[in-house]
Amino acid sequence: MQYIESHLKESLDILNKIDKEVLSSMIDSIVSTRDAGGRIFFLGVGGSAANCSHAVNDFRKILGIECYAPTDNVSELTARANDEGWATIFSEWLRISKLNKNDLIFIFSVGGGSLEKNISPNLVEAIKYAESIGAGILGVVGRDGGYAAQRSKQCLIIPTVNSSNVTPHSEAFQAVIWHLIVSHPKLKIKETKWESVK
Repeated sequence: MQYIESHLKESLDILNKIDKEVLSSMIDSIVSTRDAGGRIFFLGVGGSAANCSHAVNDFRKILGIECYAPTDNVSELTARANDEGWATIFSEWLRISKLNKNDLIFIFSVGGGSLEKNISPNLVEAIKYAESIGAGILGVVGRDGGYAAQRSKQCLIIPTVNSSNVTPHSEAFQAVIWHLIVSHPKLKIKETKWESVK
């Protein structure tokens, strides 16, 4: 019971510390991307990859924005990892998808990538590629020292309230944040099913 209480209290503490200004700015960037006919590419690995897949569904269905998650195509992902190396699985996918200056990449990650520590180098290479062509970069991450936090136009850092729970809180709050975004009146164009049932 003690752990349950402390974990839930940590979640409340995180909610109270979320940077609402950054979140508002991210929403404005997504509005601008949709208005320009741009696309959003969600990038993440591990649990964050699963969150990317869910977010793509919501952004497409509720917001009417063309979105993709490269990790949804396991055949291409594993072929690229096998033939070309893990570090370029996303950047090469984005290159073939003709990522352009009207598009966004949206990073979901615990640490945000680090070349020095050889953690998620694929996110780092994707960010570098996006920068090279002027695409926007957003992120929801759990660490402020990673590459995504350093290089993103807007990056919401999930506050660390317990260093032993950075991963579960980061991945859980990615879902909280994208669900807030797709529910925001500036962006939402389609009613969700249960809310539409009288």
